[in-house]
Amino acid sequence: MAGHSKFKNIMFRKGAQDKKRARRFAKLTREISVAVKTGGGDAANNPRLRTAMLAARGENMPNDNIARAIAKATGDEAEVNYEEIRYEGYAVGGVAVIVEALTDNRNRTSAQVRALFSKFGGSLGEQGTVAFLFKRCGEIRLARDKAGEEELFEAALEVGAQEIVSEAEEHSVVCDANDLHKLASHLQQTFGAIATAELIWQPQSTTQVEGRHADTLTKMLDALEECEDVQQVWANFDMTEETLARLSSAEEE
Repeated sequence: MAGHSKFKNIMFRKGAQDKKRARRFAKLTREISVAVKTGGGDAANNPRLRTAMLAARGENMPNDNIARAIAKATGDEAEVNYEEIRYEGYAVGGVAVIVEALTDNRNRTSAQVRALFSKFGGSLGEQGTVAFLFKRCGEIRLARDKAGEEELFEAALEVGAQEIVSEAEEHSVVCDANDLHKLASHLQQTFGAIATAELIWQPQSTTQVEGRHADTLTKMLDALEECEDVQQVWANFDMTEETLARLSSAEEE
């Protein structure tokens, strides 16, 4: 999962900026709204809403903001209806990219995404262009200080975990997409708060990128993340630790 994991780590460091945090809160609010519209405002009976709330809390979104988003989505006043769209294509170096969006204007969003692919040397295709290179999975992340590797391994395997990866600051537990909510609830009950629980596109193979291709790819993924209508971006790239360190240093300057 090199592309998913390492790029998100870069994005998390950039997320310390107030402007980026506000943008992330807006996207989380949109996801909560769609979850309520499609499954109701009772989190106990709405798995998508539970997942959206976990994601919001993982980003330290205040509980009042979450409650207001749910209340607004369940109200009688006219609300914007968002459409879910998935875009697929290739970036420089042959890296496969999946973009998930929630939009109230398909034409606007499609034009923005297509323009960014083109600007950074990529090409946008039809749905199915690159999805076969990924697997739809559930992923749960929790801090290393919440659970030891052995006890997490035992608890997670009981409820359908397929893969457990321990990184510097957190554990990543991957499962079948249909088991996400059950596994997330089990781990939360066992170890307390979890950082995130979400559906992901896990790369089944990765493409190595370095040098100017790495710079261009990072700029493209960053620009896509900044689009108001874009919720998530997934890519199947891999980079050396030296390249990741260089990109991280450049972002901090």
